[in-house]
Amino acid sequence: MAAASQIRQRAGRPAFAVGQRPRAVVVGCAAHDPTIGQIAAARSRPAYDPRVRGILGMLAAGAGGYALVARGALTLDLGVGRRIRPLGPIELTIGAPPESVFDVIAGPYLGRTPRAMSDKLDVWERGSDMALAAHMTTTGRLTTTTVETVRFERPHRISFRLLRGPVPHVVETYELSPAPDGTAFKYSGELGTDLWGLGSWWGDRVAAPWERAVASSVDAIAAEAERRARP
Repeated sequence: MAAASQIRQRAGRPAFAVGQRPRAVVVGCAAHDPTIGQIAAARSRPAYDPRVRGILGMLAAGAGGYALVARGALTLDLGVGRRIRPLGPIELTIGAPPESVFDVIAGPYLGRTPRAMSDKLDVWERGSDMALAAHMTTTGRLTTTTVETVRFERPHRISFRLLRGPVPHVVETYELSPAPDGTAFKYSGELGTDLWGLGSWWGDRVAAPWERAVASSVDAIAAEAERRARP
């Protein structure tokens, strides 16, 4: 086969692999046939103008960056144009003493995390009064992961500080006070974003599902504390 190929080349006939288009023939005829030359030139042009490719690349990068930020995988902490907005407050009375409510909240962080909570809480490090934990919150088809430090001041206060998430700054507290019917519970916090008005817009989008997730968690805490308080 190699000998036959050499013979054809020496005879002035181009040799091609099976399925290969004779591009050299088209280019060679371009000087003699303008139509063929135009076709060859058109095929050699890129599918998109470089400026269009640049714009498409920026849009793709922006969409990818948005997804990373929304999932909490990328935190943009620029320190420019910081805006702070409140979270909560959420207040309710729980029919159990503060010590029992505190134990319900602290247990999964400082002790063994129940398997039923494994899709929502992953404790990375724990000590006697502090934990480093990842919280997973699912909204629709999107799961957001936040990493926070959680500090416990028995029996009246639990503090959360965001380390990684969809915004650069969040601090929150649970405050537990004795009440005639059990425990006066109060949640409050603040959420901060950068880049002035754009950051405020993003902060509003984050704060609404954040507060809903906290409210759902507080309802579960109250239900478990009251269950344990029953005789």
